[in-house]
Amino acid sequence: MKTVKTQKKHTARAAAVVAATALALIATGCSSKAGGGDSGGAGTGADGVRTDKGVTDETIRIGALTDMTGVYASLGKSVTQAQQLYIDQINSDGGICGRKLELTVRDHGYDAGKAIPAYTELQPKVVGFVQFLGSPFVSAVKERIDGQHKVLVLPQAWSADLLGSEYIRVIGATYDVETVNAIDFLLKEGKIAEGDTIGHVYFEGDYGENALKGAEHAAQKAGLTLVEQKIKPTDEDMSAQVAAFKKAGVKAIVISAGPRQAASLVGVSAAAGLNVPIIGNNSAFAPQLLKTQAGPVLQKDYYVAASTLPIGSEEPEPARLARKYAEAYPDDILDNGVAAGWSAASVFGAALKQACDDKDLTREGVVKALTSMEDHDGGFGIRHDFSDPELPSTRESFILKPDGKTEGGLKVYREAEASKNAQAFSFEK
Repeated sequence: MKTVKTQKKHTARAAAVVAATALALIATGCSSKAGGGDSGGAGTGADGVRTDKGVTDETIRIGALTDMTGVYASLGKSVTQAQQLYIDQINSDGGICGRKLELTVRDHGYDAGKAIPAYTELQPKVVGFVQFLGSPFVSAVKERIDGQHKVLVLPQAWSADLLGSEYIRVIGATYDVETVNAIDFLLKEGKIAEGDTIGHVYFEGDYGENALKGAEHAAQKAGLTLVEQKIKPTDEDMSAQVAAFKKAGVKAIVISAGPRQAASLVGVSAAAGLNVPIIGNNSAFAPQLLKTQAGPVLQKDYYVAASTLPIGSEEPEPARLARKYAEAYPDDILDNGVAAGWSAASVFGAALKQACDDKDLTREGVVKALTSMEDHDGGFGIRHDFSDPELPSTRESFILKPDGKTEGGLKVYREAEASKNAQAFSFEK
């Protein structure tokens, strides 16, 4: 593989700010009394179930750290509302272990200055986190999660940097594996061939740079030349990136960024006459894009790799969830954040049910219960194995395609599979 680095020394100021802020806040958080404000305490209830933080005889409190007002506000809202819907359903069915579930939400606005204090404030009060949106923030408190708190966290992020923790568990393929599947799809479909040049637009930081590892791996295996374009999350005009790709003669583009960047990329590419297939990671699409000027182009030759069936699927579980969500939130748009949020909640719920069967609703009991789940089927097309913390729960990816006639804006183009390169991919720290 030959690699062309067009922005080799691009600064990572955003990541540095996150890290610096996080370190300062962690130092402050660690100085407070451990265990203050616990909801529930260590002991055994009248029903013989062991409990500690976040669990009383009546309630199981679960935390969600999300973005309702920042760059991922649309995703955060969909994920959180779907998780509340799941909890409402469980409670209407009698709860778990005779206890009602309670979702406690904090909006961090995708800001380290809010995310780290929100974690510090909430962690003593919950049995675990069904959502923690933003891999930089999860990474910032990883040492405390693994050391002092030993609390289960299901991140709404798929960076391989989060692997290896018994307590932080990635649901779905990590960005690197997802990108390998995406490029192998382009090869298998004959959209690119050995020796071709492809472009990669990616966010600086955990998300984009983890995806880049997958792109480099896939390119090396297929003899492709990779043209890199690193961008900031605040960059929304992809004109410079398209110009670089056109000059390099790319035959396809991978985008590991957000929906706004994807919309600009496809629109500018079409205007420049760069009519090549473009494929994005699971975060690089939102159904709202179909109502913009980029909508018609997105429906031509744009694809999305993801580890869940789209919310518009006609399969029983997505179809049932779509109906329930529309009933509960009639004014809100259905998107794949609904599927992702519900799927994470179902994983957390399954772990709680197993922990109840084991008579151990302590934090360690819930983590042990999750680790025993080797074949979890949440009804969204992929079975998940949580037995090995060193690995993501799957290496499979669906390939989805934007479709304005489908609820949620995405339809299945190719069923879930893990390519040979994805199966062989090694997670190196």
